[in-house]
Amino acid sequence: MTEIEIGMAKRARRAYSFDDIAIVPSRRTRDPEEISVAWQIDAYRFELPVMAAPMDSVMSPETAIAFGQHGGLGVLDLEGLWTRYDDPTPLLEEVAALRGVRATQRMQEIYAEPVKAELITARLRQMREAGVTVAGSLSPQRTKEFAKTVVDAGVDMFVIRGTTVSAEHVSSQAEPLNLKEFIYELDVPVIVGGCATYQAGLHLMRTGAAGVLVGFGGGAAHTTRTVLGVAVPMASAVADVAAARRDYLDESGGRYVHVIADGSIGRSGDISKAIACGADAVMVGSPFARANDAPGHGFHWGAEAWHGNLPRGERVEFGTIGSLEEILFGPSRVADGTMNLIGALKRSMATTGYTELKEFQRVEVVVE
Repeated sequence: MTEIEIGMAKRARRAYSFDDIAIVPSRRTRDPEEISVAWQIDAYRFELPVMAAPMDSVMSPETAIAFGQHGGLGVLDLEGLWTRYDDPTPLLEEVAALRGVRATQRMQEIYAEPVKAELITARLRQMREAGVTVAGSLSPQRTKEFAKTVVDAGVDMFVIRGTTVSAEHVSSQAEPLNLKEFIYELDVPVIVGGCATYQAGLHLMRTGAAGVLVGFGGGAAHTTRTVLGVAVPMASAVADVAAARRDYLDESGGRYVHVIADGSIGRSGDISKAIACGADAVMVGSPFARANDAPGHGFHWGAEAWHGNLPRGERVEFGTIGSLEEILFGPSRVADGTMNLIGALKRSMATTGYTELKEFQRVEVVVE
């Protein structure tokens, strides 16, 4: 790929965001009713290629259950308020009412309450008793501490999610999590990320993960680019990690690792573009924060927003536009791609003549 000269001492390649590309329609179209958007990871099949992000503004045990009943996979943040407090509802209402710079400081105070193993067990049991696929998320820093609790509670899918997750983390202060050993010893499939490059994605695939998250998560609510200067445009990141999936398939003798776009998925068109770039599924946060039944009351934030030493996120106000079901399936009352996400994906596939997600990954795209 052609590199661009930034200056005499630095060169870089051009990378593209979802906003930089467009999907090209083909000569053949399909009836949207004939489209299947189902996908399967490990032994679990889902009617929707969508995971709900493990963020307190989006997922409570109740919304995770509802999301699972709609055909998706709701992931509960096992370091969030639901595992720190018996009843975090008043605190969620307080966070929604905060204004100005006081918001970050107060959120740091609220999240200073320790995570409790018994609450992890109780929340996951509640989800399991509802009959949905149970998924919970921990950061790499807390995975060792609570992994046994999570597995013993009957989780079906274990998500290890951070801003950037490496298969080769080096630390002189503490023994790092050995992902390969950890995943090998678990009896449940693991989804791990984020990553944003071919090499990082390939290394995570070699740990034995069932799926790899591409991106930094918390897209609409994080300020990682501003605070750390770290970012990779998502269209290029997804395409690079999809190339790693292809090469790892050959390297491993046929082991397929799912690529899940996690970041900058704000509208229905972003879901279509992510899959067109090679993603098997997407992890979505901000669109669901707009649901009037979401726990954030129209506000959205991630773990980066309450980091004790270096917050890299904001509490963003979106307001509410409809129920979770309407945001997924319509009817839409807006023309900006924030409602009827699945209907839009099906229509995009129908317009380009594809009936299955794996086929749609081959669709032509152009740079705008």
